Amino acid sequence: MKFTQSISLKTGLLALTFAAIASTGGLLASCANTTQSQVPNTSATDAGSTTSQKQQSPNTMTDTGGMQGMDHSSMNHNMAMDLGSADANYDLRFIDAMRLHHRGAIAMAQEAQQKSQRPEIRKLAENIIQAQSREENELLRRWRQDWYPNAPQEFVAYGNESKPLVPMSEQQQQSMTMLEDLGPADAEFDLRFMNAMIAHHEGALMMAQDALAKSQRPEIKKLAQEIIDSQQAEIAQMKQWQQAWYKQ
Repeated sequence: MKFTQSISLKTGLLALTFAAIASTGGLLASCANTTQSQVPNTSATDAGSTTSQKQQSPNTMTDTGGMQGMDHSSMNHNMAMDLGSADANYDLRFIDAMRLHHRGAIAMAQEAQQKSQRPEIRKLAENIIQAQSREENELLRRWRQDWYPNAPQEFVAYGNESKPLVPMSEQQQQSMTMLEDLGPADAEFDLRFMNAMIAHHEGALMMAQDALAKSQRPEIKKLAQEIIDSQQAEIAQMKQWQQAWYKQ
């Protein structure tokens, strides 16, 4: 009788032990699945992402209510597009991406002309509007018509190796323009504008450098180098103003 009770007791303890292990394993699996579901999928091909962009809220302000300007740490992932390989449609994808990107810069510059109280910012905004309007309308748009007369009318992007040319989604188009809500015409407007435009220019620099390496057309290479030279200079100027006006 004692022997039977001992076996029953051991059997019960083993059952409890296995149940505890199974419960722990299920808990760990649940935690792992939860953690994995919180990690963005960076493997999916997204023509609006460069190096697989992370999705983020369009305007992330600091705890000081925007007094230090906008936080562009996540926006930097959204400012350039994966233009794909140096194939026959590379320049078409570059043209469409840069046209949209220019439109975003022009829109922010127009807002700065209306809201900024500093003549330096208004002059910079005027230069951006003139230069990028000319590049979009007189160069990029014309090249698209001349070089790709049979291309779709809608904007296109890189899909993957098997689909190197796909329609650009609305989300990708919004991502490429990189439009920012610059807020009211207050004392911090110029800081917010410069933060947004610096990040925007950096996106253009990434695409221009990509075009220098991959495009076979001298016209595209020349434009890419002009974008790099002019926008690097504007970034340097805005950073000087940030330091002088806002001690940043």
